[in-house]
Amino acid sequence: MDEKTAELRDIFVETTGSDTVTERQAESPGTLTDRDEAAVRERLRELIAAMRERYDFSTALDDATYARIARARFDLDDDAAIAAALTAGDDADYGGDDTDGPEPVAVDADTVRSARFDLHLVREADRQVEDAPFEYADLKSLTAEGRSIVDCAEALDADPDTVAKYARVARVDLTSTRANDRFRDEFRDLLTDADIEGNHAETAREDGLKEATEDIETDVSL
Repeated sequence: MDEKTAELRDIFVETTGSDTVTERQAESPGTLTDRDEAAVRERLRELIAAMRERYDFSTALDDATYARIARARFDLDDDAAIAAALTAGDDADYGGDDTDGPEPVAVDADTVRSARFDLHLVREADRQVEDAPFEYADLKSLTAEGRSIVDCAEALDADPDTVAKYARVARVDLTSTRANDRFRDEFRDLLTDADIEGNHAETAREDGLKEATEDIETDVSL
């Protein structure tokens, strides 16, 4: 049992008063390097299907292409690079089952960005406001209040088109937050070996019991 699994077990025991856990709970999910690629691929499909059912996706791309974009988000620097890789069919990791490699998919950077936002995979660069007289945090607060683009533009004394660009990012961040950043964090855990840091770690701790009981079996006498 690794440190993270032990922590989740402690939260479970403290909350339920039971110290009975199954072998499945005690096992570590491991890292990307020691997990079965087929299992990663299947979990990607499950996550994307769940998000499609819960949210309105903004593109006509299929789930396999969404999976390829999710992977490429962590491998490539920007949306233009992702679009070029998918159009050429030379993205190294992908969500399909064809061992010969992925089929080319003709997409542009804007479509990739929309799909990435559908998956709550916002980059820090998306939040960096350039050449505008406002801070992203201020726009995000106004957006959380339900203000329209026009209202936000007036409050921030900014161009409505510029406000609309960053308000879209703010809406994605807010939607992700309402889901406890569950989808964003699981994509990160699945597709990278990086530990969740900062507020990611705090969110994981706060939601520890929920995560511990979502995918484990417990033996509790009622």
